[in-house]
Amino acid sequence: MKQPKTRNNPIKFTGIAPIAAIILLWQLLSMGGIIPGYMLPSPMRVTSAFIADFPLLMRHLLQTLAEAMAGLAFAVAASFALAIVMDANRFLKQSITPLLLLTQTMPTIALAPLLILWMGYGSAPKVTLVFLTCFFPMTIALLGAFTQVDTDAVRLLQSMGAARRQIYFFLKLPQALPAFFSGLKIASTYSIIGAVIAEWLGGEAGLGVYMIRVRRSYSFDKMFAVIILISALSLLLIKIISIIEKGSMPWKKSA
Repeated sequence: MKQPKTRNNPIKFTGIAPIAAIILLWQLLSMGGIIPGYMLPSPMRVTSAFIADFPLLMRHLLQTLAEAMAGLAFAVAASFALAIVMDANRFLKQSITPLLLLTQTMPTIALAPLLILWMGYGSAPKVTLVFLTCFFPMTIALLGAFTQVDTDAVRLLQSMGAARRQIYFFLKLPQALPAFFSGLKIASTYSIIGAVIAEWLGGEAGLGVYMIRVRRSYSFDKMFAVIILISALSLLLIKIISIIEKGSMPWKKSA
């Protein structure tokens, strides 16, 4: 009996190869002295710093992750509610859309000090900043998906006596899931960045606080370690959301 042929998946290799090449080039530049170590510490120094401060980094990571996830959860809930309300009421849609655009014209780094001034140095300003950062892309993604739903399908459900909530539950929400998860992937990365930026300006714990402390001591190897940690955390969140997306939309799975 012939065994079925298995094919290696080249996607994983092509995704890892550029990263490995960059790390190798980085190490060679550091070893050759082309770039001074105080400007660009070698990957080995960054790895050593990460291992040495691993317990401390994990404590700061938990604080940042808690703030980011709280703000993201509030943003998801509020974006669903507002997108549905704006989709159902054209006047509110035309009135609120400019306000949503206005919130995105304000630089995050300029808004953070005001939130700390109003709310103090606790978790409230960090969560609020994450909420404001994530709320816009989620709302716009959902609203656009609701608008693109086939009007003939809506009329068909209405002719069958379906209520508005049934139209959303059986038609609009399922069709909006791809746009929702696309917006959620973007918002998840924004949530980590927003929390770190807010922690730069004040706080007792968090990756942003850790970055400020190591920068003042000119420990740039530790600075690069936390930057890599933030990038890895963002990629992990995107991967988790992708897994949830596949489980939530089984009809989208390819053969």
